[in-house]
Amino acid sequence: MTYFSVQKVLRHSLILCCVVFIISQAAQAAPPPVNIAAMADENYTTGTKGFWGFATGLDRSSALLGDLWGLRTGLSRYGISLAILETSEVLGNVTGGSQKGFAYDGLTQVVAQMDTNRAFGHYGGLVNVSFLNLHGNNLSTSNLQTLQTASGIEGDQATRLWELWYEQKFLDEDRMSLRIGQQSLDQEFMVSTNALYFMNTMFGWPMLPSADMPSGGPAYPLSALGVRLSAKPVDGITLLAGVFNGNPVKNDNGTDPQMQNRNGLSFPTNGGRLYIAEAQFSYPALGSMVEPGQAKSLGFTYKIGAWYNTNSFSNLAVDQSNISLADPTSSGKPLQHQNNYAFYAVADQLVWRDDKDPNRTLGFFGRVMGTPLKDRNLIDFSLNAGVVMHSPFKNRPADTFGLGVGYAHVSDQAAQFDQNAIAFTGVTTPIRSSETFVELTYQYQLRPWIQIQPDIQYVFNPGGGIVNPNNPSARIQNELIIGVRTNILL
Repeated sequence: MTYFSVQKVLRHSLILCCVVFIISQAAQAAPPPVNIAAMADENYTTGTKGFWGFATGLDRSSALLGDLWGLRTGLSRYGISLAILETSEVLGNVTGGSQKGFAYDGLTQVVAQMDTNRAFGHYGGLVNVSFLNLHGNNLSTSNLQTLQTASGIEGDQATRLWELWYEQKFLDEDRMSLRIGQQSLDQEFMVSTNALYFMNTMFGWPMLPSADMPSGGPAYPLSALGVRLSAKPVDGITLLAGVFNGNPVKNDNGTDPQMQNRNGLSFPTNGGRLYIAEAQFSYPALGSMVEPGQAKSLGFTYKIGAWYNTNSFSNLAVDQSNISLADPTSSGKPLQHQNNYAFYAVADQLVWRDDKDPNRTLGFFGRVMGTPLKDRNLIDFSLNAGVVMHSPFKNRPADTFGLGVGYAHVSDQAAQFDQNAIAFTGVTTPIRSSETFVELTYQYQLRPWIQIQPDIQYVFNPGGGIVNPNNPSARIQNELIIGVRTNILL
């Protein structure tokens, strides 16, 4: 092999590694949901007075620190609810990856909401502000190099503002609401309720927008300014629509978007527009009655939606002169395409309920998303599916068992770049195709305020089949990931 050929091989390998690094940084998800309703006055105990007074209510309080030494009671007088959730986990890959090992990462979420009716008599208003503190290390970036990252709380270490919005309800029965401000779309759009029990990133914000939207889209730990309208024309049907800044950071320059807006205090409006719409169909409808002697229905929620982004997107295979980006004579400046879009569908279906124990249920979930625009998107199809069982064992009504799978397909245009690189260098290297993972998880409710969650994941063809940086002629091997997470409501 000539020196020139070696240089081209190294260039090709470096490009692939950089692509995966950028995607690992952009991959985002909804973190464990914070149950702000659990902070209602009757759900936490004040305990006895004194610094350690909260300890007297540990078996029945929904929060470890109970009334927070009177803070929650004081805020409640002004219509404010406060929730603090600390999530900590240790994950490690015992096989595969660019290297083996374990890492700790954690997330502190602080959410405060003010009900304007309770605060000063204005009906239908809600003010929401939330903050994040991300700490620890990112296993997916350091060890795994996967597209579908292992943990939904991974991210750059920072303390940041997450969401800041105001919502106003309208019409009888609050059938319409308008939300305006800094919003994270993974809190409402594309969500499968059952999928949120899992730890892998892609059970929250899906793989396709994580890879294809600018900066991964306005989802944890990022957000974007926008307006969202929700309407319930009839019972069981909800329509969501919104317009948001098309990029959650000011400059789409290829650097880590989380570092560009490290504290969440930048509110860009120059990133084009992201339009999104979703229709939700639920049965039984909220508030529906069950006749005496009639068994409860096996309910479902189905969603269909689409998003459209007006930004400019780079071709994955050719430059502005339609020359392959793998060609040594290429300018290296990708051909640009205007706009991008995708369609999706989500299903949560209850399939079984124990006749003797209504808490014991089995549910199925599925979510698919696809785009026909393969020339500008690394991922053109993604899928998540699985089953979730509540109360899998007797006398464990709050425990949850789940088995899920995720799949991401690398677009033909990205694979074409890999093939072209082989043709120009004459050296065989892996061609990206798809990545699949399976996750097995169990949430054990130790106390009302703490969950312990052991977790196992197995990844097939990590990164879609990318080059192992330690062996440029081979792929990264399949990965077995094990770990445990704790969720503590403070």
